Amino acid sequence: MEVLKNEWYAAAWSNEVTEKPLARMIANEPIVFFRDAEGKVSGLMDHCCHRGAPLSLGKVIPEGLQCGYHGLVFNGAGKCVKIPGQEQIPARACVKSYVVHEKDQLVWIWVGDPEVADTSLIPDYGFHDDSTNWPHKHGVLHLKCNYMLVIDNLMDLTHLAYVHTKTIGSGAAAAHVEAIMKTEHTPRGVKFSRWMLDHEPPLTYSKAVKFNGNVDRWQEFEFVAPGSVIQFTGATDAGTGAYDRGARDGGFALRVFHGVTPETDGSCFYFYSTANGYRRDEPIATEELFDEVTRTFLEDKLILEEQQARLAWVPSPPLLDIVSDRARVAARRYMETRLKQQAESKSQTSRCEAGVARAEH
Repeated sequence: MEVLKNEWYAAAWSNEVTEKPLARMIANEPIVFFRDAEGKVSGLMDHCCHRGAPLSLGKVIPEGLQCGYHGLVFNGAGKCVKIPGQEQIPARACVKSYVVHEKDQLVWIWVGDPEVADTSLIPDYGFHDDSTNWPHKHGVLHLKCNYMLVIDNLMDLTHLAYVHTKTIGSGAAAAHVEAIMKTEHTPRGVKFSRWMLDHEPPLTYSKAVKFNGNVDRWQEFEFVAPGSVIQFTGATDAGTGAYDRGARDGGFALRVFHGVTPETDGSCFYFYSTANGYRRDEPIATEELFDEVTRTFLEDKLILEEQQARLAWVPSPPLLDIVSDRARVAARRYMETRLKQQAESKSQTSRCEAGVARAEH
C-alpha cells in the first residue's frame, strides 16, 4: 500500500496510551506506544533487536520499555539502555523510533523522514479542549477496509439517504441528493458545504432539540490530507436566517473530528469525536449524541467492509463517477498528485544515489 510518508497520522487517543504498552499497526509498520516516567509518549518499532519479540508484550519501567522476552530495555529514542547480565551495550542494540506528538487529545505519528517532521502540519482542532462550548466524547473503530474508502464515504454525503435512514439520513431522499453544494480546493485537500432548505429534520436532530417544523440544514466537511476530516453540521428552524445570514444559534449543532489512519492495505483505524453545541450543560446530551453517531458509523462500517471485499474480488472493472462525487473525486485527485510527487522524489533520490555509487567505483 502506498501512503504519504511525510505526513502526520492519528495514532491513538491520548488516554489510550498509559503505563501499559499499546501495539498498533500503522501503514503496514508494527509500532508500540508507551509513556515514560515523565508521561512523555514515545513510539518504537514493535520488534526487539535481540530475538524479534514484540516489545508490546513487555512492560514500562523507569528506564524505558523492557522487552518481555529477555529483558532488554529501550528508551524513547529506541536506544538500548540495559541488557541483563551484560555491561557493554553494542551500538547496534537499538530499534527504530518514530516522531510522535500529542495535540488536541490525540497522539500523532510521522511515518516519513524524521528530519523533516513539522508539527505545524498537524490539523488544528481546539474543540477537544473547549468542553464549555463543545462538550465531547471520543472513540475508535477498527475497519476492515482501505482507509481511502472511509475518506470517499465522508466526501459524498448522498449516501445518508440510503444508509442512515433511521438516524442522520432520515427524511426525504431528494433533500440529500438535491442539496445546494459548493466544493473548494484547499492547499492540503478539499472542502465542501451543503445546504438542505426547508426540509424535515432527521431523527437524530429532532431527538436532541425541539424544532417548530421543517429546518434549514447545513453540512460542512474539510478533508485535510492524508486522513483527517473536520465536520460541522447542524440545523435551525426553516427561514430563521441560517442560510442567508449565518444565524446558526438556537438549533442543533454538531462537530465531528474524523481521523482515518491506514493499518494495512485492507484495514484502518477510525478515530472520531462528537461534540454537541446544544444542551451543553447536560452530560446526557453528549452521551446520547455519541451513541447516535456511533450507530451511524457502524452502519458505514458494514457497507465499507463489504465494499472492500467486493473490490478485492472484482478489482478490474473501472468504477463509475457520478455528479455527487465532486468532492470525493477532488480528494482522490489531490492524493494521487501527492503520491505521484512522492514517487518522483523517491525515484530521483535513487538515481542520485546510484550515480554517486558509480562515481565512487
